[in-house]
Amino acid sequence: MRTLRDAKVGETVTVRKLVAVDGALKRRVMDMGITKGSELYIRKVAPLGDPVEITVRGYELTLRKGDAEIIEIA
Repeated sequence: MRTLRDAKVGETVTVRKLVAVDGALKRRVMDMGITKGSELYIRKVAPLGDPVEITVRGYELTLRKGDAEIIEIA
């Protein structure tokens, strides 16, 4: 299983599913526009890997490492 945390800078990935154990976290990520089938472009990753800056649906979004781990990508 490959997650958003494993993606490299400059890569465009597609969301396969959200694997959250907490329903509130899954809902929050979905409210940000990250849903199954969404394309995500990895813009930047901080030197220590946290946070990750992505482009989703035409806007820039910064996610923490913990949030990026629940997003399974293809």
